[in-house]
Amino acid sequence: MKKTTGMNRAITRTWRPATRAVRGGVWRSEHGETSEALFLTSGYSYDDAATVAARFAGEAEGMTYSRLQNPTVAMLEERIALMEGAEACRAQASGMAAMTAALLCQLSHGDHVVAARAAFGSCRWLVDHLCPRFGIETTVIDSADDAAWEAAIRPNTKVFFFETPANPTLDVVDLELVCGLAKAHGITTVVDNAFATAVLQRPLEFGADVVAYSATKLMDGQGRVLAGAVCGTREFIDEVLLPFQRNTGPNLSPFNAWVVHKGLETLLLRAHRQSETALELGRFVEGRLPRVLHPGLESHPRHAIAAKQMDAFGPIFAFDVESREKAFALLDALELIDISNNIGDARSLMCHPASTTHAGMTEEARAEMGVGEGLLRFNVGLEDPEDLKEDLDRAFSAAGF
Repeated sequence: MKKTTGMNRAITRTWRPATRAVRGGVWRSEHGETSEALFLTSGYSYDDAATVAARFAGEAEGMTYSRLQNPTVAMLEERIALMEGAEACRAQASGMAAMTAALLCQLSHGDHVVAARAAFGSCRWLVDHLCPRFGIETTVIDSADDAAWEAAIRPNTKVFFFETPANPTLDVVDLELVCGLAKAHGITTVVDNAFATAVLQRPLEFGADVVAYSATKLMDGQGRVLAGAVCGTREFIDEVLLPFQRNTGPNLSPFNAWVVHKGLETLLLRAHRQSETALELGRFVEGRLPRVLHPGLESHPRHAIAAKQMDAFGPIFAFDVESREKAFALLDALELIDISNNIGDARSLMCHPASTTHAGMTEEARAEMGVGEGLLRFNVGLEDPEDLKEDLDRAFSAAGF
């Protein structure tokens, strides 16, 4: 296959974000297709035995098996790495496959992880339940307490793991401070950047080592496929992550990779438009409720930090309505906004985290991280803001607010 557009790294590194999102990681065959080809194949054939032996020995370039390489998946990985400003990227079967791989590829029995307490329920399960089963010690802290990060460090601490903004409470971590602290102690930072993506926030620019994604969310942007990604240095991706991935197999299918690859073309436009609408709706809701959590609002306790490290504040916010009964009443009264536990979608979605995304946690653990019975998480889509306001207004009135 002849590689043409977007393969000269000396040129692609100078491209601006919008161009990278559309033109990065394009491989064209001899047919000269403008839309990237979809390679639905699990294996490859070879001209001779010596060629396949050289490829498996790492002495020659080329595909060997789609658990290791696939042209469509490789295009996606190149584009994500380019947008992230990373040396390399490996795509994963889902967001949780990415988080699991990013942690377990580098941790062993006797190591210690410091994690933020505000996190997606499955991410908390990794540090609360999975890691301890394999003798990996974990400490969960309030990520907004800057001093708590250093206080939690032990001689065997290997990883800091956190989301920013966090799901669903929109906690914000000071990337420069925490990543700088980690580097000073030889600790690897793994940042879940799914709420922002590289078009709104680039943790590597603030010293992060590894950035992990649920590409299911904003990168796809239309709720079609599951996907994940891990970005980092070439050394980390090839020497630390790849052996784990090669032998455990959390690989992304070519079709899902193609869908996400096409989604990235409009990511910058969608993310900024949805961020603008989310901030507008956050201010609209803030006038009616006692607590609204969105880093773009001046009322957010870490607003200044978010403004320093984010280009825009994202499409997601949360708010409290005091009780599960009130939360369900509001959800049931919505007509335009869907009840759904996904995020990053072009459609506006709302869910009750305590009974969905964080239902597997104990009530005490949810309370510790601020996920109360009345908390609702709102993914703001691409609909007209006025229609969304009208739907919220009707629902608030029907629910007795």
